[in-house]
Amino acid sequence: MRPNAVRQKLERGEVVMGMMHFTASPMLVEVMASAGLDFFIIDLEHSPIDFDMAAHLVRAGDAAGIAPLLRVPDVDPGLVKKVLNLGVQGLVLPHGTRESSQALLRAARYEPEGIRGSCPAVRQANYGAAPNWQQFQAQANRELLVIPLIEDPATLQDFEALAATPGLDVFFLGPFDFSVAAAVPGAGFDHPVMAQALERMVKIAQSHGKYIMTSVGDRIDTAVGRNVIRLGVRMISYSADALVFRRACQDIAKLKVA
Repeated sequence: MRPNAVRQKLERGEVVMGMMHFTASPMLVEVMASAGLDFFIIDLEHSPIDFDMAAHLVRAGDAAGIAPLLRVPDVDPGLVKKVLNLGVQGLVLPHGTRESSQALLRAARYEPEGIRGSCPAVRQANYGAAPNWQQFQAQANRELLVIPLIEDPATLQDFEALAATPGLDVFFLGPFDFSVAAAVPGAGFDHPVMAQALERMVKIAQSHGKYIMTSVGDRIDTAVGRNVIRLGVRMISYSADALVFRRACQDIAKLKVA
């Protein structure tokens, strides 16, 4: 089992960059890796990606040297077990509350820390080649990143307790959903409501030795990215690869009327 590269980079104090993956394209995964991104998030909540395609995307990520993470639709222990068996290195949980995050931790961890079923004939265990199963279980529990998406003001109010939860090391402020729930739809981090939410999360997370992640949308805007890094964000996920590509196409199309 390979070490979790994203976890290692965070522990070394690095900023980690990636992108949400909607397009079901192993080639794009390879392109992301060749460009220097650190991770991609396979989206099983909103995109049309199915389980078989997710398996190919994980293989492409491993081969190219970019960490495969995966956003689950909800806490489904059966689905969680299957995607972890593929070898994903992190799980992103939509609308992650204390209760749902703890449920995901239980589903994602082997005993005695959780209820994940054991089977050596899976990809993560190199198809039975793990020499010591107990050691493999402990490493799998330790290496996995479980990342709650903070998308509701009520969860932000409870964030002190959530950040103190053992086993949760990264918290993802989802700006689009959070802005909608906070009655400022589409607002960025230059808006006081969004800025205060991010600053509060960073302060609390740092006090617990944890990390904050967020998205900067589909804009390739280094000033926006540098600003959230300055505010203490350690992981940045650009919006869905399809939206990044669409914005690039729009810029190209503008040449027709230039």
